[in-house]
Amino acid sequence: MHVAIIGNGISGITAARYIRKLSDHQITVISAETDHFFSRTALMYIYMGHMRFEDTKPYEDWFWEKNRIDLKRGYVSKVDTSANTLHFQEGDSLSYDKLIIACGSTPNKFGWPGQDLERVAGLYSYQDLENMEKYSKGLERAVIVGGGLIGIEMAEMFHARHIPVTFLVREKSFWDAALPREESQMITRHIIKHGIDLRLETELKEIVDDGTGAAKAAVTNKGDTVECGYVGLTAGVRPNIKFLADSEVATDRGIVVNEFLETNVPNVYAIGDCAQAQNPLPGRRPVEAIWYTGRMMGETVAYNICGKKIAYDPGIWFNSAKFMDIEYQVYGTVLARAPENHISLYWEHADGEKSVRIVYDKNTNEILGFNLMGIRYRHEVCEKWIKEKTDVETVLQNLGLANFDPEFYKEYEEDVVRLYNQQSGKNLSLKKRRGLNAVLHFLKAT
Repeated sequence: MHVAIIGNGISGITAARYIRKLSDHQITVISAETDHFFSRTALMYIYMGHMRFEDTKPYEDWFWEKNRIDLKRGYVSKVDTSANTLHFQEGDSLSYDKLIIACGSTPNKFGWPGQDLERVAGLYSYQDLENMEKYSKGLERAVIVGGGLIGIEMAEMFHARHIPVTFLVREKSFWDAALPREESQMITRHIIKHGIDLRLETELKEIVDDGTGAAKAAVTNKGDTVECGYVGLTAGVRPNIKFLADSEVATDRGIVVNEFLETNVPNVYAIGDCAQAQNPLPGRRPVEAIWYTGRMMGETVAYNICGKKIAYDPGIWFNSAKFMDIEYQVYGTVLARAPENHISLYWEHADGEKSVRIVYDKNTNEILGFNLMGIRYRHEVCEKWIKEKTDVETVLQNLGLANFDPEFYKEYEEDVVRLYNQQSGKNLSLKKRRGLNAVLHFLKAT
């Protein structure tokens, strides 16, 4: 059986690796972006000089031939599901028995005049990185449109090269659609502190042509014109599914899949950023453009293709990122607009760059989620508390188990417990349970 995989990101490559572990099927991975799989999240570090491109490839180039995974460089222009054939822009074709579509995302464009000019691009592909590099020499200012994780990554990249940045964000504070108010305001302060020209409640109106087909300025909805030599479009992403327009594969925002990651067409699957759950689990979005969900989908689809049928289960939500110098982690349910029964215990350090938010249910006291800024908590510990619906006071008394900051870092769990006692009138104390042995014992306990 021949399995063709469109896309060599984390989803497609995980699928290929697990299919090889589980079977002797012929596997072909197709990508128009690069010859080999690389860590997309590391793109920024190449630009900043922290890594070389070869350092971002998790596997040596000989890995693919050794594991009998064929790699094809090409752009799929048409999927003919009736003939089980892929047609390429270059004119050739490839037949398959089963097809996995893992073609990822593409940056949003909202019809702005000038959005297709030279010196205008998002930050998603390796080609986007090359585009930034191409135009960075002598660049006097960049304008970035849209907040969120990709926007702040691009801002940090330019900032690392001492290129002034104007950052247009339509919200009242940075990423306030995803972050609670206090954390959003913290990151807003942090961006400004780093010298970024952050313009809140401001949107792009148009990009001005310099007369040669390249950007020379950005005009905002407030009438301001910002002279610049590069415009970064980071107002979110959308599934990269345009090439499926004439196919039989059902699409909505993304490629619609059931719980087994099957599309409406037999023997065709979709995973990763381009997949849209037909019936998402409670509290989860139909499309989740997250690294770890892509990896989990890749493993799940491999089992299904190899005859060991299992439903995709993303588990408890988590994510991590970095806002300039502030690390960010979220586990479980932490909403920017929380319902009445969600109670937050929010502690913030006096320096305004560290915080702990613990969310629990007002009626049951069950722990719901954790939001960390500048402080690291162990994923496994937080996940276990959330899965077991642990009482918030039990969590607080054992909070030392969660701390994952390096040795000699100051710990703040006692401050968090003290704040809870002040707010509740209780007299909880933090148990001195720390260290790897205590954590392992806790995780093994039922």
